[in-house]
Amino acid sequence: MIYDDEMETLPREALEALQLKRLKALLERVYATVPFYRRRFDECGVKPEDVNSLSDLRKLPFTTKDDLRENYPFNMLAVPMEQVIRIHASSGTTGKPTVICHSRRDIEIWANLMARSLMATGVTKGDSIQNAYGYGLFTGGLGVHYGAEKIGAAVIPMSGGNTKLQIQVMHDFKPTVLTCTPSYSLYLGEMAEEMGYSKDDIYLRIGVLGAEPWSEGIRRQIEEKLGIDALDIYGLSEMMGPGVAIECKEAKHGLHIWEDHFIPEIINPDTGEVLPEGEEGELVITTLTREATPLIRYRTRDITSIIKEPCICGRTHRRIARISGRTDDMLIIRGVNVFPSQIEQVLMQVEGVEPHYQLILDSEKGLTTLEVRVEVSEGIFSDEVKRLENLKNKIQAEIKEHCMITAKVTLAEPKSIERSAGKAKRIIDRRKT
Repeated sequence: MIYDDEMETLPREALEALQLKRLKALLERVYATVPFYRRRFDECGVKPEDVNSLSDLRKLPFTTKDDLRENYPFNMLAVPMEQVIRIHASSGTTGKPTVICHSRRDIEIWANLMARSLMATGVTKGDSIQNAYGYGLFTGGLGVHYGAEKIGAAVIPMSGGNTKLQIQVMHDFKPTVLTCTPSYSLYLGEMAEEMGYSKDDIYLRIGVLGAEPWSEGIRRQIEEKLGIDALDIYGLSEMMGPGVAIECKEAKHGLHIWEDHFIPEIINPDTGEVLPEGEEGELVITTLTREATPLIRYRTRDITSIIKEPCICGRTHRRIARISGRTDDMLIIRGVNVFPSQIEQVLMQVEGVEPHYQLILDSEKGLTTLEVRVEVSEGIFSDEVKRLENLKNKIQAEIKEHCMITAKVTLAEPKSIERSAGKAKRIIDRRKT
């Protein structure tokens, strides 16, 4: 189902012409209104008029999260403060929060892109949506909320947490769509079972899940536990929030990035070199239509690739592969680079393992060590010691084979790893303590 048929199926040539037109207008505007960009462009010896093709984008400097923090709170604004009607910010757990402002037009565009995204997953006007993304400075809750209302779906604004009430509402109100993080959807399924509900006692058919990397193995677990079609949504507060890219229900392979509003690039995270389509690297995004805080070549730190092949759904906007990790989440274990998602993929292939785990980093004689703590199913945990030992050895061997690292594996009893209403805390770094 398509929300905006004209734009979502625009021929590539017309789409790229629109991108270039909007990019040129954007560069002129930020050069005139944002001192940060004027200074950066001048330092690079480039003017807005030097960009005459989409490939010329690589002449421009990158923008980073540190740039946003250094210009905290409002020095990246491209409009007068009087035109700002919404302010969002990241959590700021590793420093000052990154602040993103929205004009009235920004909010309208965001609502439309979220409406596009929800309809791409199969959501219709007749659906009701249990929105368990957080409301507040976090962009998730309000982003989904306004997009859902745009298409006429009913919204239950649950926000995150209060899990038992979430299950009660899920049963009594009969929502057909769940929006939250993948890890929280697993917790909801687990809690529903504890409260005596099976997947036949709830009426969900679609899960629109994002805000953290998740594997195909986790998708299978979620779909089995909740009886839903689970689809991936991508966004980040610096762009606007959720709705930057979405999986379509027809292909369920890669996320369409809305290219009439964003230009994606894939770069080598170490050199900054733009990589050819199909190669994996760091996703860089340029906003094309944001008024209040436009961003040029923003380094997302998310690792993905651009899928070349046209999609069976008929949308012409290119797809990005599912996010495999973040450059700042990459683990280096005795010289080998590995992402948490790679370890998750291995764990989800092992029978008897639950989709709840932690990666514990420590140091030994100056070298980083890794402990993989993973829950096992009730039946296996209560089994004989020899079987548990065999399972542990199997997990260690699979991690060694597929990730090329040696890890200590600890089998945890069911429900012993802390659950979260938001993003799951997968990594515990003891090297700093």
